[in-house]
Amino acid sequence: MPWYVLITKPKFEKKVEAHLINMGINVCCPTRIEHRQWSDRVKKVEAPLLPSMVLVDIPDKDRSNVFQAPGVLRYLFWIGKPAEVSQQEVDALKEMNSQQANILEVKKIEEGDEIELENLGSGVKKGIVKRISGNQCWIVLKNLGYVVKVRI
Repeated sequence: MPWYVLITKPKFEKKVEAHLINMGINVCCPTRIEHRQWSDRVKKVEAPLLPSMVLVDIPDKDRSNVFQAPGVLRYLFWIGKPAEVSQQEVDALKEMNSQQANILEVKKIEEGDEIELENLGSGVKKGIVKRISGNQCWIVLKNLGYVVKVRI
């Protein structure tokens, strides 16, 4: 059974997760630890890894039940159908969450962005995103004279 992506109100991810768990729905809301600065202190805060999104494992016939939880707006759709996330991807997110992997930033990649690629032989290489298609992007590495195709 695939996992579906729910869109929530901003800052409602953990509240929606708790409410859906109380309803008996299998939910995944991965988080990361951030250091937030206040005027008098620095505090560790648990922030969602996927802003305004929660993953749910629910049969098709029960998909409308999630709207009973306050803060749920809609399902994320991709090409006219609800977006699905594979079990392996959810397991990877849960593994990162349980180990509290050192995730520094989550950012959407746009065409024209400059990014750094590691493990290309001799250190870190900088490239510019040329094109994005589905879960792949093409990155131009000017110093090497190559275009690298990367699975996101």
